This record gives sequence, structure tokens and C-alpha cells, in this order.
Amino acid sequence: MAVKIENVEQLMSKMKADDVKFIRFELGDMYGVSRSKIIPISHFMEKATRGLKFNPGYLGWDYRKDGSLPIPKYTFIAGSRPDAVMFPDLDTYITIPWLKNTGRILIEPTLDSEPLTAHPRIVARRQLDSLRELGYSLLSAYEHEFFVVDKDTHEPYTKGNISRSTLRNYGDPEFTHQILTDLPEVGVDIEVFESEYEAGQVEIVHKPSFGIKAADTSHTCRISVKEIALEHGYIASFMTQPWPGTEASGLHFNHSLWDVQGQNSKMMDKHSSNGLSKLARNWIAGILTHAPAISVLMAPTSNCLKRYEPYSCAPTAATWGFDNRTTALRVTQNTNGNMYIENRLSSGAANPYLVLAATVAAGIDGIKHEMEPPENVKGNAYEFENIPAKTAMLPTDMKTALEHLSNDNVIREALGEDFYQCYTGFKLSEILMEQEAKEKGNTNWEREFLFERM
Repeated sequence: MAVKIENVEQLMSKMKADDVKFIRFELGDMYGVSRSKIIPISHFMEKATRGLKFNPGYLGWDYRKDGSLPIPKYTFIAGSRPDAVMFPDLDTYITIPWLKNTGRILIEPTLDSEPLTAHPRIVARRQLDSLRELGYSLLSAYEHEFFVVDKDTHEPYTKGNISRSTLRNYGDPEFTHQILTDLPEVGVDIEVFESEYEAGQVEIVHKPSFGIKAADTSHTCRISVKEIALEHGYIASFMTQPWPGTEASGLHFNHSLWDVQGQNSKMMDKHSSNGLSKLARNWIAGILTHAPAISVLMAPTSNCLKRYEPYSCAPTAATWGFDNRTTALRVTQNTNGNMYIENRLSSGAANPYLVLAATVAAGIDGIKHEMEPPENVKGNAYEFENIPAKTAMLPTDMKTALEHLSNDNVIREALGEDFYQCYTGFKLSEILMEQEAKEKGNTNWEREFLFERM
């Protein structure tokens, strides 16, 4: 990943103007958790052009044993464990307003001068490249739902169960104000901030972007919310369902297909019976065909998979419909009249890069094979009589979800075997964690493992 010296020099001039003295070299791991190293600005030129050493164990780390999973290429369990070399994407530079003299830049790993293809951002970029080769680009954005609790007591920072309550929107006015003020400063153009149904539950929706920038924005949104929450004495958690029996958090993925230049939407056809273009129908069909396999990427933990239950505002089957919130894919329009798809499969704890990658990989297969979707659901998709015959149900446990991914050669090939091996290694480790917790009678293991991490 070559970084030109002249481009680094230009960026350093901007950093100097921004009074940046430290730069955070940052990435999202397989869970989407932010990891970073802080570099004094005096060393930025060297690290940006020659690379920054970084242990690639985050692509294959066994949290049960605090050690490596048996994936030698990435964790080097049997060898000398060499570092990966990270290079920055200079376009991702931002300053962080709540940290003194500090900037941030996103990085990607290489090993022996080649990209580490299991890295989630690289996986996502490659899917976008494949889409571009077909002549299309992706405009997308995420709806982030999360919980905010007192960092010591873990009590929700707002009480009651009432969505969009004005009083709950200002449960802590200073926290709300800083979120709305500082997130735009780091490139998260907030469209909506609102309270969700459960106590302490919040939703943030940001403006869409083309290409990888949308997932980068989602990554930035999550770590920014968590950092700002800590400043106010809170923990912000994107764990999907911290407490049994409560409404879970989602990460709805709103997206649409455009031409490569990003000038013309390709979603609509005024001459078709339902207003959808053939391309959009093919795209929808591809996602639905592969929905069982990509569910483990959309709902990446056993806790997330529990969200797929009836009357939960989450889907239970590979369905679609117009403005139907009981389906997996909700087709709707924005206020400008442009049609888009809300992918409701993804849960609050999902990795935004992998949500994008899985959606695009499945959609591309639909385009290539000119798939047509089943009949759209016009009623309640939780009622079996309303969904088409032979509709695939979504997996609700990790073992079944992994089996679906393992058996889907299209998705495995698109995402890459290196990624598949690393990702399934994590999931198999989690299955063992769950088994061990059950044997010990530990019913809180999911929250202990995920709440602060996610």
C-alpha cells in the first residue's frame, strides 16, 4: 500500500495548521472494535511512508484463553509471530475535538508487502471494487442503536420505555449537546439523534456516503460515542441485547445503487409494475438468497442472533416488502423521492465493514445471475401465511449460522478464504465460551464478554 511522500507532506501541513501534535493510527478489528497506536507528529512521515508495525493477532485472537487461535497465517501460533506493517489512508484524517492536539487516521495491514485480505476494511473495499467493475457504486448509511449506562452502576442514563421522548432525548443535556456538536467535527453528519424504546437506548442516523466512506463514518461514530460517553461518566454499549427480554439494538443498513459517477440512481423504473428497476430486483433477490449465510456477519454473536424473533422489530425470515418493518429488506423512499433498501438483518454489534461487504457480495450474485425476488410481503411477515412458500428462515444460534456460511460457496469465495478461516475461528471460540458458561451456570457471560467491549 504505497503512500506518496508529497501527499504526506501536504497532510502534515494541514496537521500543523490544525495544531496536531499526536496522531492516532486506528483500525477496526474483526468485531469492529477500535484499536490504535498513538504516534507523535514528529514521527508521522516515517510511519506513514515506511509503515507502522502492528500485531495482526486481532484477526485471530481467542478471548477465552487470551491467546491466539490456530490460524498460523495471522496469529503465528507455531512461529515467531511477526508484525504486520500498517499504512494509513490519508483521506481518513480527522482531528478529535475532545482530545488535545490529537488527530486520527485509519490504517490497513500488509504482510510481506501484500494486503492482509482478512482485514474487514479490505474485505469491504474489494466488494466495492467488484461492484464498480459491473458499472455501479453504492450510496449507504447506518442507523446506530446503542445503550448508555452509568459506568459504575450500569444503570441506564434514562428511565422508562417510550421512543422519541423529548425529555429522554435530553436525559443528560450536556451529553446530548456534545454528541450533536462533536460528531459532525469528526465527519459524522448526524441527521437524527433520538431516544429509542428501552431505558437508556439511543439512536443516531448519519447522512449517506458513497463507497467505503460510509463504513468509515460508522466506525468513527461508534468509537466517538463511546469516548464521549466516558467523559460524562457513562458507558455506551453497542451490544445488541444486554438484558434478556428487552428490545434489542439494530444497525440498519440503508443503501442504494447508483452509476459509477454517483450521479444517477439505478433503483427505479417508472415502467415496471412496482416501480423497481430490474437491477434493484436482482439485488434484492441476491441478498435474500444468501440471507441465511450472511446472517452470521449481520448478527455476529450468539447474543445478536437472539434478536431474530417474532414481533421484535427484527426479521425472522428472508423476506422483503415496501415500507414493511417486519421484513428483512424494507424498500422505501427518502424525502427526495429516491428509492433505497433498508437492510434490517444487521444487529447493533455488527461490524459495519462486514455488513457492507456481505450485502454487496450477495447483491452482486443476484445481479450476475439475474435473480428475481419472491413476492413481496404485504402484511405481517411474522405470520407464516403472509410469507411466500419455501421462504428461508434466519438462523438463531451460532452453530446453525456458521453452517449456512460454510455451505455458501458464493459468499465464501467473494469474501475470501483467509477471511472465512479467521472469522469462523472467532465464532467457534465463542461457541466454546457459551458451552463453558452454561456448564458453570453463568447466565451473564454474554454481558460480561460483550457489554464494555462492543
